[in-house]
Amino acid sequence: MSFPPVVMNTDEVAPRDRVPYWTGWIDRLFDGLQSDLYGDTAFDGRLCSAVAGDVILTRLEADRHRVMRSRQDAGHGRQSSQGYLKIVAPFHGSACVEQQGRQARVGPGQWSIYDTTDTYAVENPTRVEHLIVMVPKTALADRGLTVPALMARPLGSEGGIARVALETMRSAWRELPGMDANTAQGLGEAITQLVHLSLLDLAGRSTALTQREALRDRIKRHVAQRLGDTGLSVDDIARALQVSRRQLYTAFSDEPDGVAGYVITQRLEACRRDLEDPRCASVSITHIALQRGFSHPAHFSRAFRARFGLPPREWRERQTTPTP
Repeated sequence: MSFPPVVMNTDEVAPRDRVPYWTGWIDRLFDGLQSDLYGDTAFDGRLCSAVAGDVILTRLEADRHRVMRSRQDAGHGRQSSQGYLKIVAPFHGSACVEQQGRQARVGPGQWSIYDTTDTYAVENPTRVEHLIVMVPKTALADRGLTVPALMARPLGSEGGIARVALETMRSAWRELPGMDANTAQGLGEAITQLVHLSLLDLAGRSTALTQREALRDRIKRHVAQRLGDTGLSVDDIARALQVSRRQLYTAFSDEPDGVAGYVITQRLEACRRDLEDPRCASVSITHIALQRGFSHPAHFSRAFRARFGLPPREWRERQTTPTP
């Protein structure tokens, strides 16, 4: 299966048309993939793809955005008819990959991988430059790997074979334009082998990962149950779960914002959902913020705008105003 080079640049259309132009491209290129721009009405982005045998490499430069594949869309369509494992490796900015109930936050020098035939979401909260690499799922799943257990995990930050794989993928992107088809195919096979070795290495560390994930899951459940408690803190969580602060930090070592940042993020996401919920239309924004654990409305408003690009009131109005 081969893909021709793809180039998409929002500079080709008028500023007012760039948002639908982008979302339409993402929909067509990745066959039904949903794209969300955090409510932004202005957008700048470009995509350029090349192939190395069965491996597809794409350079993405874009303003902040999220992409999501729902359960009903997973496993259908052109891209997923063969099935790909997709790697996101930031040059600049960061990405949060969510799949199998896990979240992997990665920045420059790291990468994460997810299964395009399953439900997933990728969040890019700031302007980003990413290398995206798509490897046929059968090329890895048929090698004895338990794919679901290895998705949405950060790789590369500890060096080793995962860092070698990252540098090879970056070099491949730079050098592919000057390669003939046979050489490019060999390079694609080398990338596949290095990704396979990286996942094998990750699987070999599964015991420690499982223990850390078990604690992280306990922390997340506790946060969900206590989200509205303004006194919820790292020390409070440690006491409730009878673990040390160091254990908490270790459990969240893969997430750049740590435990405290996770609590804030969950509160903001809960407030966003409330503001979009018609059943909460008559509830004041201040009451929503207090119910979700924010004790100072001004701090909530600043944090909400920093994450979603709009103040809470404008976000609510944008969700409830009919599209002409």
